[in-house]
Amino acid sequence: MDLVLIESLGVDTVIGVYDWERTITQRLVLDLALATDIRPAAADDDIALTLDYAAISERIAAFAAEHDFALVETFAERLAETLRQEFDIPWLRLAVRKPGAVAAAAAVGVQIERGQRPEAS
Repeated sequence: MDLVLIESLGVDTVIGVYDWERTITQRLVLDLALATDIRPAAADDDIALTLDYAAISERIAAFAAEHDFALVETFAERLAETLRQEFDIPWLRLAVRKPGAVAAAAAVGVQIERGQRPEAS
Protein backbone atom coordinates (compact mmCIF):
# COMPACT_ATOMS: atom_id res chain seq x y z
CA MET A 1 0.00 0.00 0.00
CA ASP A 2 1.19 3.46 -0.87
CA LEU A 3 -0.03 6.83 0.34
CA VAL A 4 -0.65 10.02 -1.60
CA LEU A 5 -0.19 12.94 0.79
CA ILE A 6 -1.78 16.37 0.83
CA GLU A 7 -0.45 18.45 3.72
CA SER A 8 -1.52 21.80 5.18
CA LEU A 9 -4.21 22.41 2.57
CA GLY A 10 -6.06 25.60 3.52
CA VAL A 11 -9.74 26.04 2.68
CA ASP A 12 -12.28 28.65 3.67
CA THR A 13 -15.77 27.65 4.81
CA VAL A 14 -18.59 28.60 7.14
CA ILE A 15 -17.93 26.55 10.27
CA GLY A 16 -18.87 26.98 13.91
CA VAL A 17 -21.54 26.72 16.54
CA TYR A 18 -21.79 30.38 17.55
CA ASP A 19 -24.16 32.78 15.76
CA TRP A 20 -21.32 35.11 14.74
CA GLU A 21 -19.48 32.18 13.14
CA ARG A 22 -22.44 31.49 10.89
CA THR A 23 -21.98 34.89 9.21
CA ILE A 24 -18.30 34.59 8.20
CA THR A 25 -15.93 32.18 6.52
CA GLN A 26 -13.07 30.71 8.50
CA ARG A 27 -9.91 28.91 7.48
CA LEU A 28 -9.53 25.17 8.01
CA VAL A 29 -6.22 23.39 7.48
CA LEU A 30 -6.29 19.79 6.28
CA ASP A 31 -3.79 16.96 6.13
CA LEU A 32 -4.67 13.84 4.13
CA ALA A 33 -3.11 10.44 3.57
CA LEU A 34 -4.87 8.55 0.75
CA ALA A 35 -4.27 4.84 0.12
CA THR A 36 -3.49 3.75 -3.41
CA ASP A 37 -1.04 1.64 -5.39
CA ILE A 38 1.30 4.03 -7.20
CA ARG A 39 3.17 1.30 -9.13
CA PRO A 40 0.99 1.41 -12.29
CA ALA A 41 1.30 5.21 -12.50
CA ALA A 42 5.05 5.07 -11.87
CA ALA A 43 5.56 2.32 -14.46
CA ASP A 44 3.80 4.30 -17.20
CA ASP A 45 4.51 7.81 -15.85
CA ASP A 46 0.74 8.39 -16.17
CA ILE A 47 -1.24 10.58 -13.78
CA ALA A 48 -4.47 8.89 -14.88
CA LEU A 49 -3.27 5.75 -13.05
CA THR A 50 -2.93 7.36 -9.62
CA LEU A 51 -4.78 9.70 -7.28
CA ASP A 52 -4.50 13.19 -8.77
CA TYR A 53 -3.74 15.36 -5.75
CA ALA A 54 -4.48 18.55 -7.70
CA ALA A 55 -7.97 17.31 -8.63
CA ILE A 56 -8.57 16.12 -5.07
CA SER A 57 -7.41 19.46 -3.64
CA GLU A 58 -9.76 21.32 -6.00
CA ARG A 59 -12.64 19.07 -4.95
CA ILE A 60 -11.91 19.74 -1.28
CA ALA A 61 -11.95 23.52 -1.90
CA ALA A 62 -15.26 23.19 -3.76
CA PHE A 63 -16.71 21.03 -0.96
CA ALA A 64 -15.72 23.67 1.62
CA ALA A 65 -17.31 26.44 -0.45
CA GLU A 66 -20.54 24.46 -1.04
CA HIS A 67 -21.21 23.42 2.56
CA ASP A 68 -21.51 24.94 5.99
CA PHE A 69 -21.47 22.91 9.19
CA ALA A 70 -21.52 23.69 12.88
CA LEU A 71 -18.94 21.04 13.77
CA VAL A 72 -15.47 20.29 12.44
CA GLU A 73 -16.41 16.65 13.09
CA THR A 74 -19.27 16.87 10.59
CA PHE A 75 -17.06 18.57 8.01
CA ALA A 76 -14.45 15.79 8.36
CA GLU A 77 -16.96 12.94 8.18
CA ARG A 78 -18.83 14.26 5.14
CA LEU A 79 -15.64 15.20 3.30
CA ALA A 80 -14.12 11.77 3.90
CA GLU A 81 -17.27 10.11 2.55
CA THR A 82 -17.29 12.37 -0.52
CA LEU A 83 -13.63 11.78 -1.35
CA ARG A 84 -13.83 8.00 -0.89
CA GLN A 85 -16.85 7.79 -3.19
CA GLU A 86 -15.78 10.22 -5.91
CA PHE A 87 -12.14 9.13 -6.16
CA ASP A 88 -12.52 5.43 -5.27
CA ILE A 89 -10.21 5.70 -2.26
CA PRO A 90 -10.23 2.48 -0.17
CA TRP A 91 -8.78 4.13 2.96
CA LEU A 92 -7.89 7.62 4.10
CA ARG A 93 -6.67 9.50 7.11
CA LEU A 94 -7.94 13.07 7.39
CA ALA A 95 -6.95 15.71 9.93
CA VAL A 96 -8.99 18.91 10.02
CA ARG A 97 -7.67 21.81 12.10
CA LYS A 98 -9.36 25.09 12.93
CA PRO A 99 -6.64 27.65 13.71
CA GLY A 100 -7.42 30.30 16.29
CA ALA A 101 -10.55 28.61 17.65
CA VAL A 102 -9.04 28.45 21.14
CA ALA A 103 -6.86 31.39 22.14
CA ALA A 104 -4.26 29.30 23.96
CA ALA A 105 -3.87 26.76 21.11
CA ALA A 106 -2.44 27.11 17.62
CA ALA A 107 -5.37 25.05 16.36
CA VAL A 108 -8.00 22.54 17.42
CA GLY A 109 -9.52 19.81 15.31
CA VAL A 110 -10.08 16.14 14.62
CA GLN A 111 -8.32 13.30 12.87
CA ILE A 112 -10.27 10.39 11.41
CA GLU A 113 -9.53 7.24 9.44
CA ARG A 114 -12.16 5.75 7.15
CA GLY A 115 -12.26 2.67 4.97
CA GLN A 116 -10.27 -0.52 4.89
CA ARG A 117 -6.52 -0.05 4.89
CA PRO A 118 -5.07 -2.26 2.16
CA GLU A 119 -2.38 -4.74 3.13
CA ALA A 120 1.17 -3.98 2.07
CA SER A 121 2.33 -6.23 -0.72
